[in-house]
This record gives sequence, C-alpha cells and structure tokens, in this order.
Amino acid sequence: MFLPLTSCNPNMGIVIQLDHCSGLYQQHPRLTNPLVRRTQRRKLLVAQAVPSRTQRIMESISVTSEVGGAGGAYSYNALKRLDQIWSNICSTQTVSQEPQKVVVPNPGLLSNSDLAGKEVEKFDVVVCGGTLGIFIATALSAKGLRVGIVERNVLQGREQEWNISRKELLELVEVGVLTDEDIEQATSSKFNPNRCGFEDKGEIWVQDILNLGVSPAKLIDIVKSRFNSLGGVIFESCAVSSIRVYEDIATLQLAGGKILSCQLVLDAMGNFSPVVKQIRSGRKPDGVCLVVGTCAHGFRENSSSDVIYSSSSVEKIGDSEVQLFWEAFPAGSGPLDRTTYMFTYVQPRPGSPKLEELLESYWDLMPKYQGISLENVEIQRVIYGIFPTYRDSPLPAAFDRILQFGDASGIQSPVSFGGFGSLTRHLGRLSSGIYEAINGGFLDAESLSLLNPYMPNLSASWLFQRAMSAKQNSNVYPEFVNDLLHVNFQSMQKLGDPVLRPFLQDVIQFGALTKTLGLVMLNKPQIIPSIFKQVGVPVLLDWSGHFIVLGLYTFLSTFADPAIRPLLDSSSSKTKYVWNRRLDAWKYGSGLDYKL
Repeated sequence: MFLPLTSCNPNMGIVIQLDHCSGLYQQHPRLTNPLVRRTQRRKLLVAQAVPSRTQRIMESISVTSEVGGAGGAYSYNALKRLDQIWSNICSTQTVSQEPQKVVVPNPGLLSNSDLAGKEVEKFDVVVCGGTLGIFIATALSAKGLRVGIVERNVLQGREQEWNISRKELLELVEVGVLTDEDIEQATSSKFNPNRCGFEDKGEIWVQDILNLGVSPAKLIDIVKSRFNSLGGVIFESCAVSSIRVYEDIATLQLAGGKILSCQLVLDAMGNFSPVVKQIRSGRKPDGVCLVVGTCAHGFRENSSSDVIYSSSSVEKIGDSEVQLFWEAFPAGSGPLDRTTYMFTYVQPRPGSPKLEELLESYWDLMPKYQGISLENVEIQRVIYGIFPTYRDSPLPAAFDRILQFGDASGIQSPVSFGGFGSLTRHLGRLSSGIYEAINGGFLDAESLSLLNPYMPNLSASWLFQRAMSAKQNSNVYPEFVNDLLHVNFQSMQKLGDPVLRPFLQDVIQFGALTKTLGLVMLNKPQIIPSIFKQVGVPVLLDWSGHFIVLGLYTFLSTFADPAIRPLLDSSSSKTKYVWNRRLDAWKYGSGLDYKL
C-alpha cells in the first residue's frame, strides 16, 4: 500500500515514497518529470496542512494524563503512536527487529553471582504491570504471601468504564479481593435489557449481560487500598530493565537502580509485554481486534445496551474489506452519556486499516447506528485499541520462575477485546495454583506451564474469530457474516439460557456448541458451503480436532474428576500439584466452571 509522498531525493532525480506498513522506500521513475514532482509536492503540502477530522475532534477535547493498561490513553499523539506500532505489526517482514532480551537465565545460585552482597529487597512474588496485576497480587497477598508490584506509571485506573456482569464480579469476592459493598461502590451504571442484532435480520434481547459499568479508577483504588493493608508493596513510576533467573531465585533490575528478588515473577504487562515479545521472537499475531469509539453526551434513548450489533455488511476501509461490529453502553458519568465502540477482526498484513482510518469511518457510521446527529453530541473521550491474539494460547512458561498472567498469557477469548472478564473467571484457579507452586517449590518452566494449559474451548473460539473476519478477495457473498451470526444466535435463543448465556460471556461448552451447530444445519443448510469458503478447509480440520478434545475434556471433568480428586489427599505434594492443575484444565478447558 503506497501512501502520500514523504520525501524527494534531489540527487537521484526521482521521488521517494514510503510504504508505511513495510517501512521500505520505493522508487517511482514515472515521477521524474519536474512538473509531476512539483504537483505531487504541492498536494503533499496541502494534505499535511489540513488535519483529519479525527485530529480536529481529538485535539478539541481536554485530555487528562495517560494511565497504564489497554485504553488508558485518549490523545491524538497516543493514537498516532499506536498506529505506528500497528503499522510495524503489519509489516511484510515476520520480525521487524530483534526483540529486546529482558529475561536472562543465569546458571548457578544468586550467592555466586555479581549481585551477591548487594542490597536486594525480597518478596515471594513480584508482579510486573499493575493495572490488572493488582488483582492477582491482592489475591496472593490474602493467602499470606509477600507480594510486590512494579508499575511503570502511577497505578490507577482509566476513566473509561469496564462493562461486565455482576456474576463475573462476584468471582473477585470469592477470592477475597472485593466485598459486595466494594462492587456497589465501584459500579457507576446499571442497565437492562441488552441487545444482539445483525443488519435488520431480527434482534435478540437478554438480561444481565455486560450490564454494569464499573469505574476502573474506583475499582483499582479499592483493590490498591486492600493490597496495601495486606502488606503489599507498590513500586510506581518504575520500569523493569532486566530479569535474571537463577537456580534459587529471580531478580528484577529496575530502571532507577533498585533490585528486587522473588521466588516467582508474574508478567502482567499486557499484550505488548517485552517478555512476551522475547518469547514469541517478534512473531506476528494470528489475528487482531481493532477497536475505536467514543464516550459522548447527548443521547436521549439511553437505558439499554448493545452486546454485539452489526448495521451493515462488509465495508471498504483503506485498502481492506472489513466486517464492522458495534457495542454501546450507557456511561456512568451522566444519564445522557453513552459509550459506543466500533470493532473489527483482521489479520495483520500490509493494507490493513489503521485506527485513524477506522475513526474516520466511525464519524460517518455512528450517527446512523445510534440515530443521532454528530452535531448533537458532545464527545468527551475518543477510545481506541489493538488486541492481538495467537492461536497457540494460553502461552506456556518459557523460563523458570516467570509466568505470564492476564492479557500477556493470551487467556482471553480471541473474539473479545480486553481481558478483564477472563481475569475474573480464572483468578481463583490461578491464585490457588500459584500459591501451591510457591509452597512446593514447583517453579520450573514445565511445572509453571501447567498453570497456563491448553484449553480446547479457547482454541475452538478461533473458528468464530475467523468466521467473523471479512476475507479479502473472497467469493463469499457480502452478507455472509451477518447471516451466519443471526442463524447462530437465533438457534441459541431457541435452546435457551444454558446455551446462550455462556456463549455471550466467552465460555464455549461442548453440549451447547453441538446443539447450536446441529440446529444451524437443520435451519439453514445452504450456508454450509459458504462457511467452507470463508474459513477454509485447513482451519475447519484444525477446529475439528479441538472440538473432539473439547468433548473429551467434558467427559473427563464430568466423570473422571470425581473419581480422581479423593485420591489426591494421600498423594505426594508434587503429584497433588500436577493433578490439581490437570483437573483444572479439564474443568476450565471444557467450560464447566461456568454456572448459571
């Protein structure tokens, strides 16, 4: 994809043009004519002089300081920085540059290293990244471990609310991170009903799905106070320079010179964690969810939400065809305030739309979708984000004494953006497993990988992500994605809450999926050939393997788990640890942890 001219080389007598996705300069001899060069240069100067509508809107809004975590920045400059990161990901090169080696394995003991005798502050666990890391840190502190948090910014939540259900928040109460009173205090808005709809094909309305708006600022402040009261220590405005792993300990060198040591490092630095980049060697994500949106004032009809809505078939944005989806929620800042997200699933490749290009389309499409003129709303914040996903997720531990947590681990569903919901679901399992690993000294990479196991229901979700992505240069008809989603949701509604509600909360279960697929094939068999064209035979074969294992995990968790669990009481601590993790993998990997 060639974007507007960026420079002219007078020595060569030709125009140089920059491909923003590949980062490569391209020569265009056809532009050697001086008149053409002057015309192109004049167009470039005009283009540079006129800011985009996105830039004008964003620069007219007062922006507070940026915070850590996805969606913590709202400025136009931050948007451009993120778009540059996205362009680098889209590069034709597999690896744009050698990732920084943050983790350095060191054979031997700490006492025999060059750090021996230096002042080192000791912890059981150090969590890198505080926005979501504060939750696991508090859960572990409540179990009696000494925990530290390293956060490169000030540890505070963003202004934009997290949308979640009360059922999911109660998971945090069960592990001792929150109380019922805390949930009420942090909840800024409540609303019902919640809509799912696809291009005028009909709508499905549900209750209590993503129907709470929780203030991250309030929630993290509450959890931060609880963490401090449990003896936790927070190192704010500190970046991790390096992590050294010894046989008996791990050490973290902070940018200011301070050194911490711990039994276990939890990497909660999110999708762009430098440790994850090192592990994956800069490999491209297999899929990406791009999200843009606003929180704005002026919505009169503002009592319900959209969990997922599609108002059109495939659209052309930039050089790519994309299928756009919407979410919309009442905001807690006022009765006329509403948050609206527009998102799409893409594979990172040259020509993929930039976030600013999506926002330019958003200004045109949002008013029609919400039934309101752009001139009649006051935009308070512009929201944007990139959420990469990998098929080989969750990410197994690659080093002794280091474990990925939250978005860094890839535990979130590939069809969701943001991992707060998956965090609440897995927090009890992970906090118990980590506590058991530390007490037993099971901190080698193989033992830690049991905490981020293969989960067939997560892998099976990849089919949905691929099916919801517009295939480039496809012979599939434009309305296919909306037709497929509508018949699926219609089938799930007929099958009732035990099928529909888990799916809406990113939990795939064998029985529910089997019933839904069966009903889809009965109700609309003519869509099956288009499914093969859309996702491809190799993807379907790969998915079939995960589907079979999903059935196997369901059987094992239902029938083998009750027989095995009583036998563990008399087992060795290592055997007990391994089998507890295996039983957890069966339960969570089959979605049987979900209860209505």
